[in-house]
Amino acid sequence: MEAMARQNVAEQFVDILTRAGVKRLYGVVGDSLNPVVDAVRRHPAIDWIHVRHEETAAFAAGAEAQITGRLAACAGSCGPGNLHLINGLYDANRSMAPVLALASQIPSSEIGLGYFQETHPDQLFRECSQYSELISSPRQMPRLLQTAIQHAIGRSGVSVVSLPGDIADLPAPEKAAESALVTSRPTVRPGDAELDRLVDMIDAAEKVTLFCGSGTKGAHAEVMEFAQKVKSPVGHALRGKEWIQYDNPFDVGMSGLLGYGAAYEATHECDLLILLGTDFPYNAFLPDDVRIVQVDVRPEHLGRRSKLDLAVWGDVRETLRCLIPRVRVKDDRRFLDRMLKKHAEALEGVVKAYTRKVEKHVPIHPEYVAYVLDELADDDAVFTVDTGMCNVWAARYLSPNGRRRVIGSFSHGSMANALPMAIGAQFTDRGRQVVSMSGDGGFAMLMGDFLTLVQYDLPVKVVLFNNSSLGMVELEMLVAGLPSYGTANKNPDFAAVARACGAYGVRVEKPKELAGALKSAFKHKGPALVDVVTDPNALSIPPKISREMVTGFALSASKIVLDGGVGRMLQMARSNLRNVPRP
Repeated sequence: MEAMARQNVAEQFVDILTRAGVKRLYGVVGDSLNPVVDAVRRHPAIDWIHVRHEETAAFAAGAEAQITGRLAACAGSCGPGNLHLINGLYDANRSMAPVLALASQIPSSEIGLGYFQETHPDQLFRECSQYSELISSPRQMPRLLQTAIQHAIGRSGVSVVSLPGDIADLPAPEKAAESALVTSRPTVRPGDAELDRLVDMIDAAEKVTLFCGSGTKGAHAEVMEFAQKVKSPVGHALRGKEWIQYDNPFDVGMSGLLGYGAAYEATHECDLLILLGTDFPYNAFLPDDVRIVQVDVRPEHLGRRSKLDLAVWGDVRETLRCLIPRVRVKDDRRFLDRMLKKHAEALEGVVKAYTRKVEKHVPIHPEYVAYVLDELADDDAVFTVDTGMCNVWAARYLSPNGRRRVIGSFSHGSMANALPMAIGAQFTDRGRQVVSMSGDGGFAMLMGDFLTLVQYDLPVKVVLFNNSSLGMVELEMLVAGLPSYGTANKNPDFAAVARACGAYGVRVEKPKELAGALKSAFKHKGPALVDVVTDPNALSIPPKISREMVTGFALSASKIVLDGGVGRMLQMARSNLRNVPRP
């Protein structure tokens, strides 16, 4: 009887990936990747997803990891191929998305000799990863790949494995050890000493404010219970919006450059500010004259934005579960009620920005587009959001409910992320509505991967905010006192482009056509693009501004602004006021 053929290294590599839960490998084929791609072709538990640009592959893997919470993977061939991954990997790493990237390498015997397409990916990717190493022998591969996987999962970030194509094609060791793989992270509880100090600080404070980030994922109930006990306003950063704003009777809005409502006041007028699971980058929006506690599962985040009175290393949910039975109930809710009133008042005066003569305003108000999109989208839709003005409209008009997801390049701030992220999100569930909120600049940058939607018949709906400009850059120029230059885009009819690609495409130039166009696109079973011609003069500023806040970001010095429109959030603010006792 003929003996079974021994596995090669590429086949063993793919086996280990599938044992770690990887279901797809996003990438572009190339000679140094051929052994791995062929191993994927023959493996029943994993699919090769052929994208048109490797940057898309990395963004798609990062989005898949954020949606599922599981390890996702991407790949690039040697030299230029894997270098294209780097921007999406930066984003995944900063978004704490567990991603394994395969950077294939030139023949191992040629490394260091200036060979065709030679780079050193094991060195190049170190800054955007938790782990980056080169496989130099078949016996090394299983242990090194296992280590990379456990770095990605355990540290919630990117691991990069560099694998020369010739080594991938070699026979694997006959009896490679099949070690158990870590596939999920444990919870982290703070020490008793830190908890004791925090309880004392909370009990001694008269006015406590909670400011929440993405680390509050899975802790909504605990945050609400804790806020009720200490009568605390609850504000959030952009990445905390989807986890903490819904069903929140203590909501005072969002702080930061996209902020609205009373979050800024609540964080500055308290005497104890507790930062929960946030690495909020804009320290100009944080107070410097109140006591601050920060709770974070990553100790390296503690204290790097503001001076702390107490640093607490732990998961937000576990920390609050420890605190809730120990802190004293506060009966005085005057501070909370005052902040709720301020929040409602702040929203009352701004919603008319997107309702006044909206059916006659041409070009269409982009905030109106976001408002209608929020109304029509599914209750469990996934929104992927381009960096730039789309961030503003998503932050202020998309209503979270605990089932929807909003994903963007919120920490890395890359252009062109929405469409690639939508690809990764849609592959996780073809039956779930996925909406890419794309700007015309970002969409055009990686427009080639619209063809990926068509090739795989992915039913992603691209809603294109087409103002024919790089709007956020124009704002930056306004702030600096510069005339806009190099920001205008001469765009095609993107709907016609979509139809030429084989997808559904419709162009909208009048507000009264918008709802019908969106409904038709949502009903379409395959990929669709709605090209909405929007007003380039719709700008945005936060409710509190100082010169230092504008550095590196866009704020308009003019008053041709939206100044905080917030869609359905006003309804929630009004509802929350019912909890405020009448004098």
